[in-house]
Amino acid sequence: MPKVTVSSDVFLNAYDHISESARHEPVSITSPGREPLVLLSAKEYRRLKQNDREALHPWELDESDLQALTASEAPAAAAQFDHELPPA
Repeated sequence: MPKVTVSSDVFLNAYDHISESARHEPVSITSPGREPLVLLSAKEYRRLKQNDREALHPWELDESDLQALTASEAPAAAAQFDHELPPA
């Protein structure tokens, strides 16, 4: 959650100041009975969008992707979670 939190009323009355703050760090805007909004800089938004990933169904993968998945192995560090798997 962002460090800076303001009510929607404060946001509307102090837009210039709040929007300038959002250029440096995300600002949470609250409103009674609603989930907050987060205002962030366009630069940060582009950075986050750049990291977007798209989930695919297995049947949407091409043959080379399926082969790569079949040949892949979990890193050794993943063994610490083996206890979470159901018994075979």
